[in-house]
This record gives sequence, C-alpha cells and structure tokens, in this order.
Amino acid sequence: MKKTVLYLVILLILGFGVYYFLIKPDSTGYSQSEAGFTVKDTSAIGKIFLVSPDGESILVERTDSGWMVNKQYKALPSTLNLLLKTFVQQAALYPVTKNALDNAIKIMATDHIKTEIYDRAGKKITSFYVGGAAVNNTGTNMLMEGAETPYVVHITSFNGALTPRYTTRITDWRDRTIFNMPPEEIKSVSVKYIEKPINSFEIVRDGENVTINADPRIVKHLDSPNYRRARVFLKYFTNVNCEGYLNGLPDNDTTIKTAPRYCTIELNGLHGQHQSVDIYWMAINKRSKNLTVSNPYVPDGYDADRLYAIINNYKDTVLIQQWAFRNIFHNAYEFFQKDGTTSIPDFVQPGAEKNVILQRKK
Repeated sequence: MKKTVLYLVILLILGFGVYYFLIKPDSTGYSQSEAGFTVKDTSAIGKIFLVSPDGESILVERTDSGWMVNKQYKALPSTLNLLLKTFVQQAALYPVTKNALDNAIKIMATDHIKTEIYDRAGKKITSFYVGGAAVNNTGTNMLMEGAETPYVVHITSFNGALTPRYTTRITDWRDRTIFNMPPEEIKSVSVKYIEKPINSFEIVRDGENVTINADPRIVKHLDSPNYRRARVFLKYFTNVNCEGYLNGLPDNDTTIKTAPRYCTIELNGLHGQHQSVDIYWMAINKRSKNLTVSNPYVPDGYDADRLYAIINNYKDTVLIQQWAFRNIFHNAYEFFQKDGTTSIPDFVQPGAEKNVILQRKK
C-alpha cells in the first residue's frame, strides 16, 4: 500500500513537471507550444535572427562591445529596444477564427518574417512566424514554429500591426553614428568650405596643446588664436548622427553629384581612425521650412534643414540635419575672436572677399 502511494506521488510530481515546463498555459490560457510568443526575460537573449521569404535577413548578436548587426555594424538602439520591448509585451489574444484561417495561412506562406530567439549560450528559446495585420487591425497574425494554428497577437493599448517592428531592412537596424570620438582621442580635424574657402580651418591636437590653421588673412587681421574655443570645438565630435541611410536608392548618386558641395570634414584619431564626410546641399522640397521664405545662408533652391552626406568616398550615403552638425559648421574667424564676439569680419562677408584682395594689392 505504501509503495502504491509512493508511486502515485512520483507520478503526480512527474506529471506536474511535464505540465509546468512543457505545456503550461501562459497568462492568456494558451499553451506555450501553440502561443508562446511572449519572452519575459530579454536579458537572457544572446541572439535574434530575422529572415523574410525573399532571403533578406538580420542577425542581431550581443557582444562584449554591445549589440552588433550582421557581424558588421553596431545596432541602432531604438530599433533593438523596441523589438525587445515587443517580445515582453506581446501576447496571444485568440486563435485566428475559422472564417479567416485559410486566408491568414495563405498570406503567411509567402509574406512573413521568421523570428528565431536564442539565449546567451546559443540555445534556441523560441521560434515563430510574424505575418500581417489581423482582421479589423485587432492585432498581428503569428504562428509558432511547429504549430498548426496561427494566433492573433497584440500588445495591450496598442492598435495596429507589430510586423514593422520585425523589419529585415539593414538601414532600419544600423547605428546612425557619423562621428563618435572623444576629444582626447582626436589627432586633427578640418572643415573645408567649397564656396567660401576663407572660412576653412584645421585644428591639430598634440597632447594638451592645440594648433589652429587658417587662411593667412584670418591669422593676420584678427585677434590672436582663441585656444579655448578650439578645445571646446573638439568636444563636438561625440554622438553625431545621421537621420537615415540612402544607400541603394534609384538615381541617388546622380542627384547628389549634381548638387553643389557645401564642405568636407576630415576627422583623424590618435590610433589611425579616419572619417571623411563630403556634404552636399539638398534640393528644396515640400518639407523644407524655407520653401516660401529664403534663408540668407542657404543657396536659393536648396533645403535649409537637411543635407546629403557621402562618407569615406561612397562607403555610405546618408541624410543629415543641420541641427545635428550645427556645432561643427563653424568658421575660421571664430577661432581668432575673443569670447563674446559674434560679428562677422567685413572681409569674409559674402561678396567682400574679392574687394579685400584687390585693396591689399595696392
């Protein structure tokens, strides 16, 4: 009798273990094998793999230096954090209804994002397919790998499809940093203006000392170098980002080549780092704030807020914003003025440069 009771207890324990670890329903009442779309502990995730039917894929991996995408680029924090947040918040709402089932399966067969999530040891945590919006936009159709029934998955208080969060476009995943070098790592930086070369300058750092190189007229006719301003300027090359990547857009190279070049920025680090950025004016468009009111510092017909940038001789083509580069777009004369001085010297005003040259030849 005692042995029988013992066997029953053991069977109950084993049965509970199987139930708890393998087929325990989640908070929605559905089993993990059929509707386990929620991943509560994102700190355990070491790798995420997303792939579309056309072969476009994204591999996001946790490394000692941060999250990397396709083993080449740093991951864009906003895209990564949104997806991790989605893993935590998304949950099965209900199985796709019979009336919508055939259509949902047909669409998901050709239009889906397969998602594989692994832990830090490389063991697969879960795998599922992300489809499009459910009927009436109540959620997103998803199917666990190996399951037969797709579910409508949603996030409480969020209306719309979750599919865009599972993007496989590399431009959505790449970190958008253009410059990120602390001042103590900078060896030299130069800004060369194409239409107004008199405003160009170079700052060279040697330990605690800095040298400011500029047009001889600037050096001769203005105050002595303002080294404080030069040192402050070197602090502006951390966390400078672009708005987005333009790689691969049709006729993009032709469009940029026909636009006037504004300037070239060269940044060199103490350990051989080098970043070259050619910046071009962008044609005015319906988004331009200066569409109806001209800007005296911007050529007619070009946008006052956004510009094109080509990085390291067409390695990447990006869109940048004036406000992000506002601290870099300084002029040589500013580094030869006393603090508090903001006026523009007469001989560097538009149209005055030629007259100054002629006057000094007399």
